[in-house]
Amino acid sequence: MPKPSIAACLQGFIVNCALLIATASLTPAFAAADEDSAKKIVEAADRVRFPAEGFQVDINITSQAPDQTDELRKYRVLSKGNDNTIVMTVEPAADRGQILLMKARDLWLFMPSVSQPVRLSVAQRMTGEVSYGDLARANFSGDYTPKLLRTDKIDGEEYQVLELTAVDRGVTYARVLYWVRASNGYPHRAEFYSLSNRLLKTCRYEGFKQLAGHIRPTKLIMEDALKKGEVSILEYDAMKLRDLPDYTFTKEYLKKLQ
Repeated sequence: MPKPSIAACLQGFIVNCALLIATASLTPAFAAADEDSAKKIVEAADRVRFPAEGFQVDINITSQAPDQTDELRKYRVLSKGNDNTIVMTVEPAADRGQILLMKARDLWLFMPSVSQPVRLSVAQRMTGEVSYGDLARANFSGDYTPKLLRTDKIDGEEYQVLELTAVDRGVTYARVLYWVRASNGYPHRAEFYSLSNRLLKTCRYEGFKQLAGHIRPTKLIMEDALKKGEVSILEYDAMKLRDLPDYTFTKEYLKKLQ
């Protein structure tokens, strides 16, 4: 069999180089497109869960643990965007008047019996499996960088699986795996991980009903991945849009709410 000529080898080398260069030049474009697609999926799921405008919602949290009586706590939440949230304790009566204020990454707890607000971390437990950040920072799009990993089929439905990586240490969880239904953008399930990549808890989004003009999940079931049988059920009700001026989310205004 005759050996290829030097000219043919050189031509083949040039073609291969051209293909490599073309592929390398296209890769950033594909990566940017994937990132943009992932962001749109997360933003759409956020809009399903909560209005983009200012709103008010009542949340009942039932915490369950083996061999313990169920604990019920009630809250009223005022929220505007992803950086302004007020959480007011309604029940139990002993804690009524406690107010949580979040501004950007800063979180304070105001108590009637204490003159100065207490600084908190968003990762601290609020009640049961629910952290302060779970109520005060409910949206994912502003706190995480999303990446589309794959598509899963569950019970005949396709779900887009995203990996959400915290933008900084001030975010509630270091990493989240997030399942979103491909057909309508409804959130389905989330897994929350620590900085050491340890699974902390899982969350299921259920009870989709009409709420504040749109179909939304009205029940979140959070299960502790470290303590078997410990579950918190969050039920959302009486959601309505509200005009909430920026001054609503100030320490001075909170005195009117206590």
